[in-house]
Amino acid sequence: MKLTIKDIKGNNQGELEVKFALIEDGKGTQAVHDAVVAYQAAQRMGTACTKNVGEVAGTNKKPWRQKGTGRARAGSFRSPLWSGGGVVFGPKPRDFTKKVSHRTRKLALRKALSARLRAGDVVVVDELKLGSGKTREFVGVLNALALKGTALIVAQAPDKNLTLASRNVPNVALATGDSLSTYDVLRPDKLVFTRNAFEQVEARLGKE
Repeated sequence: MKLTIKDIKGNNQGELEVKFALIEDGKGTQAVHDAVVAYQAAQRMGTACTKNVGEVAGTNKKPWRQKGTGRARAGSFRSPLWSGGGVVFGPKPRDFTKKVSHRTRKLALRKALSARLRAGDVVVVDELKLGSGKTREFVGVLNALALKGTALIVAQAPDKNLTLASRNVPNVALATGDSLSTYDVLRPDKLVFTRNAFEQVEARLGKE
């Protein structure tokens, strides 16, 4: 499969041959699901915390005597049945991360990228260097590339001007080729790779 390489003005600058084999529709679907679920689980803070009977403030004194008052028996002010009492089986700080093998993550990324390539949602730019951190210059690049909706810009390495120019543009996110995940590939409407970043991802997919 070949991709057209463009410059920041939208002009064609040649073609790029995709070096990894695209995955057919029937393979890798479960790997994509596992990778996305693991990614979303890892984003959870896991800091929710409640106090049980032994942790809430209060005395161990019996509220009233066992018999003779006409009221139900009570043994503690900290009972879960009482307002201000402990919580039964409440949440505690925990780690939600799920383990996904390296081979599964690689298969998921290749499957997701294959689907986006077949759908024509990938744009390759020869180089994405901005002269300044002005938002106007970055918006001009987006217009020249005819990008609509959400977009993910994938560069080889973090770029200060690109970060400054894009941070106020809604529906646009940045990533690098070495940190690109399956979730990142699936989420936006368009993927914009620099040539070096796309080759960087290809190198990741080619490793065993």
